[in-house]
Amino acid sequence: MTDHTPTPLQRALYRILRPLARLLLRNGIPFGDFAELMRRAYVEAALEDFRDHRKKMTDSRAAVLTGLTRKEVKRQREMLSGQPMQPRENRQGNRASRVVAGWVHDTRFQDMEGRPAVLPFEGKPSFSELVRLYSGDMTPKAVLDELLRVGVVSQGAGGSEALVLRKRAYVPAGDDAEMLHIFGEDVSDLISTIDYNLVSAREGQPPLFQRTLTYNNIPPEVIQQWRAIAGREAQQFLEQLDGWLGPHDRDVSGQPGDPPSVRTGVSVFYFEEPIQDGSGAEVSS
Repeated sequence: MTDHTPTPLQRALYRILRPLARLLLRNGIPFGDFAELMRRAYVEAALEDFRDHRKKMTDSRAAVLTGLTRKEVKRQREMLSGQPMQPRENRQGNRASRVVAGWVHDTRFQDMEGRPAVLPFEGKPSFSELVRLYSGDMTPKAVLDELLRVGVVSQGAGGSEALVLRKRAYVPAGDDAEMLHIFGEDVSDLISTIDYNLVSAREGQPPLFQRTLTYNNIPPEVIQQWRAIAGREAQQFLEQLDGWLGPHDRDVSGQPGDPPSVRTGVSVFYFEEPIQDGSGAEVSS
């Protein structure tokens, strides 16, 4: 950072980078690896997000925009063409989530009251049919094993093949790779929303919804109760939104894919941290 007074964006960026640095250090990622990824991200953003349709984005223009040398831009561009950094969509977690969404919203897999039906493993309707419709090429047994592992599905009493949906959402547990994939998606979506809102404000356009509830003087003895309340209410809120939006998903509704689809959603996360005084020591209540 330069010696001049930090801008509001630089201050905000530092607040983002501080916990990110902690996460990187905890997971053994040295600064050099992070810097390499940042160079690649700068080049990809210049090439993809700042193209002028009247002119081709050349290495020279990208170098001016990013502050990197033309040689470095060329190197990163060639690496991106051979090894894209964007995540693939057919991850196990995404496909498990689609299976759960189909079970919740597809009327073929609901009971007479519109709730997710108890399904046999084979038959029609069945869990295997559900997986074939919603998971791509994953086998029903692989999907079932994962959903049983995280507690989303349970089997009937006495080892019966009857399968019961216990939770309306797939949340990976004990899978660092899947949790880091979710981390990448969630933080990327939040930053994209902030970027959109900054641009829309300058152009007089309505912003996307972005709200946070924060208090900074809460006594520790209420935190355990607050965690439970926040988790319960947030889950109910997301399930209400899912009840409206889920049936419109083309995987569920069967609507044709024209015009192109839109990726959308709402993220909710909980946070807490001890308040510290100026010396870095925690403030006791």
